[in-house]
Amino acid sequence: MKNGVYSLLKARFLVNEDAVKNWRFIVFLVLLAMIMIENSNRYDQKSFEIITLTNEVKELRSEFVDRRSELMKLRMESTVSEKVADKGILPSSVPPVKIKVKKEEEKGFFSKVWQ
Repeated sequence: MKNGVYSLLKARFLVNEDAVKNWRFIVFLVLLAMIMIENSNRYDQKSFEIITLTNEVKELRSEFVDRRSELMKLRMESTVSEKVADKGILPSSVPPVKIKVKKEEEKGFFSKVWQ
C-alpha cells in the first residue's frame, strides 16, 4: 500500500510502458473539465442577461401603465372640453341623435340588361 501511494505521488503511471493509455485518459478528462467550465460560464452569462431583461421588462411595463393612465386622463370629456374651451368650442347641450339608413334593393347590372 505504501509503494502504491508513493508511485501515485511520484506520477510513475505517466512514465510507464502503458503511459499512452493514461495520457489519453488524462487529456480526455482535461478537455471534459474545460467544456464543463465553459458551460458554467455561459450559464452564468445567460442568467445575468435574463435578470437584466426581466428588470427592463418590469420598468417598461410600469412606464406603459403610467402612459396609459395619462392617455385615459387626456381622453376624458372634461379634459377635452377644457382644452377646446379656449377656442370657443363648448360641449353640446343637445344629446346626439342616431340616424338610421334603410338599404334599398339594388338591381344588378345584368338585371337591367335582361329586362
